Amino acid sequence: MGLNDTPGGERTHIGFFGCTNSGKSSLINAVTNQQVSIVSEVKGTTTDTVEKAMELLPLGPLLLLDTPGIDDKSELGKKRIESAKKALRKCDIAVLVTDCTRQLNHTEKELIRTFKEKNIPFIIVNNKADLTDKGGEYFVSAKTGFGINALKEKLAQIADSDNKDRKIAGDLIKKNDFVVLVTPIDASAPKGRLILPQQQTIRDILDAGGISIVAKETELENTLKNLGKKPALVITDSQVFEYVSKIVPEDIPLTSFSILMARYKGFLDTAVKGADVIDKLQNGDKILISEGCTHHRQCEDIGTVKLPNLLKKYTGKELELHFSSGKDYPQNLNDFSLIIHCGGCMLNRKEMQYRMNTAIDENVPFTNYGIAIAHMKGILKRSIAVFNK
Repeated sequence: MGLNDTPGGERTHIGFFGCTNSGKSSLINAVTNQQVSIVSEVKGTTTDTVEKAMELLPLGPLLLLDTPGIDDKSELGKKRIESAKKALRKCDIAVLVTDCTRQLNHTEKELIRTFKEKNIPFIIVNNKADLTDKGGEYFVSAKTGFGINALKEKLAQIADSDNKDRKIAGDLIKKNDFVVLVTPIDASAPKGRLILPQQQTIRDILDAGGISIVAKETELENTLKNLGKKPALVITDSQVFEYVSKIVPEDIPLTSFSILMARYKGFLDTAVKGADVIDKLQNGDKILISEGCTHHRQCEDIGTVKLPNLLKKYTGKELELHFSSGKDYPQNLNDFSLIIHCGGCMLNRKEMQYRMNTAIDENVPFTNYGIAIAHMKGILKRSIAVFNK
């Protein structure tokens, strides 16, 4: 993956919030030096959240979110406000854009309280500095460009501090360690490509100085015999977990891409506890199986075919299965007995934690594909042991 191919889930999400005509869209255009959002003197020009993926030095790969004004009291305004609130779910950094010719109003103070409640790092940016003699930290002018470079430097500093310690597998190995990645090639793996978690894991291992050895499950046994030394770790696709676990000796740590993603996205402990509920499911229980992306479903799709079949076989119960994908994540989860989510490679950490916390708030157990499969195959304990060494 090149810089321009950085997936959305790995981009720092920066949301610009504020009242109508505070200059949010103008500020985004000034920060990016391009026409990302429509600018107008008419209030409420931004009617829905505008997303722009781009590379911006010194910030790197970003997803910028230009949200509607949060103070629109009209009927249409209610929908605009809801759109802005949805953007908060996935914000790594919030920028509150204010008009520096006036004091902070009630709506802006409420936004600050919301940022704090949701533990979202934020900056208050005083826009329209060209209209006042006032000055200070984060006084900017989207019109003249005053203060824009200093703002970008500060955003880069916050983004770096939030992401620098997160690893997929690099912290589990030492330099020059061998890591075997088991990657089945089937109908769901397009010709010429590996799925995203596999790509991300390979890069993470390379960054740690490790050596990635990639093989199909059918070549795994010979690969292990011919390596010359024992690998420090084997990582497998969840779909062949059981097959791989029988081949990999017990003294070699084994886990899956999906389990690594649960840890990387910050919900591993919750997902392990959630998997225990599978043993307690009863006839008629409603299960939500949720995908973070909207890929084309294959005939042997893991989320809609393989996982449901495994659940039915393992529990012996008649379960009521529901499915969601992409942004279509239910707001009301009360009716569900369990949520089984994908690894979330296309969703950023904030969005995944929002989905997890929504479930927790409603006392609904939450797990993911790989952990659920490992539990049902009886190999979950082994699969998470690598994190405790």
